[in-house]
Amino acid sequence: MKILVTGSKGFVGKNLVENLKNIKDGKNRTRPGLSISEIYEYDKDTEPALLHEYCRECDFVFNLAGVNRPKDDAEFMDGNFGFASELLEALKENSNTCPVMLASSIQASLAGRYAQSEYGRSKLAGEELFFQYAEATGSKVLVYRFPNLFGKWCRPNYNSAVATFCDAVANGRDYTVNDRATELELLYIDDLTAELLDALEGKEHRCGYEGVDAVPVENGRYCYAPVTHHATLGEIVDLLESFRAAPETLMVPEIPMGSFAKKLYSTYLSYLPEPKTSYGFRMNSDERGSFTELLRTQNCGQVSVNIAKPGITRGEHWHNSKWEIFIVVSGHGLIRERKVGVDPETGARYPVNEFEVTGEELRAIQMLPGYTHSITNLSDTEELITVMWANEPFDPDNPDTFSEKVAE
Repeated sequence: MKILVTGSKGFVGKNLVENLKNIKDGKNRTRPGLSISEIYEYDKDTEPALLHEYCRECDFVFNLAGVNRPKDDAEFMDGNFGFASELLEALKENSNTCPVMLASSIQASLAGRYAQSEYGRSKLAGEELFFQYAEATGSKVLVYRFPNLFGKWCRPNYNSAVATFCDAVANGRDYTVNDRATELELLYIDDLTAELLDALEGKEHRCGYEGVDAVPVENGRYCYAPVTHHATLGEIVDLLESFRAAPETLMVPEIPMGSFAKKLYSTYLSYLPEPKTSYGFRMNSDERGSFTELLRTQNCGQVSVNIAKPGITRGEHWHNSKWEIFIVVSGHGLIRERKVGVDPETGARYPVNEFEVTGEELRAIQMLPGYTHSITNLSDTEELITVMWANEPFDPDNPDTFSEKVAE
């Protein structure tokens, strides 16, 4: 399959092209039904004569070209309607009736706050042109009305509030939120790319529209990406500020699979300047070694690394509710645990359980609630390095940690 992508250097175009290349080059094997032999990239700096060549050869067209921020409103119609006319005419002249996708905008609904949008009018004119083309040629057209888009490589201070806020927060710049209560419908670039690849496989999602809202319809006139999110400007900037603070607080916000927060975090990270892509930790060091907290979460505990010098024993304490997992990643050590109290049947202390561990054979040893535990570096020369996970962040006001030797 040979694919033409117009507007290939734009935000959507770049993401789509790179994912098409991954399929073409065999790097992405999640779509075994897609076989791509050629990707034609067309943008405003491409030799115009190539458009006819590409329209002669292609088997599918993604028309992502458009004008978003012209100097004059008249440029909307020239850039959004005018180029669409050229593209469709080139396909006609080459008798190519392959499927054609159009990137339109929710503003084409001319509903609500978009009622007087010149950009929306130009997009609506482009939509009607495509529908007329389908009737005249029998070609399959797929018209998508994009809501607010966000994701990596989106240009800030252009036509995406999310990109503008991400860039400002990541780079420590001032920004303005005019109304924190303003709600946006947001479509993540990877969800959009997945939908466009579905369309390439003939599995597009169809819909109609009630105002600005897509209504799923099996044979709808329009197409849409089924996964979007709604968030207010206030919610967006609050999340971004929590991301910014993470290297200082070590607190990772909740980012459930598929959530807006997870996608926004990925987007935010793509705007970080080089100096902020790395950060250090506060190491708590003494003659025994060091203990360093790496990250913490609200509901899934914290991760730390413990370094014990040769012959040193750490721990010798127990917890009521907290539990931990120790994983020795370097060195040779001994982990010991004993249930607190005495066995009522024997009147003696409970036995000590021992686990010899090395960095050469990774094992997860669980520190159980109500068990005093310790870890000893058995080496005379090497440090013992242990990654530790605890089910809750350490709370100095309620440490739930009580000293008691494992064995006398």
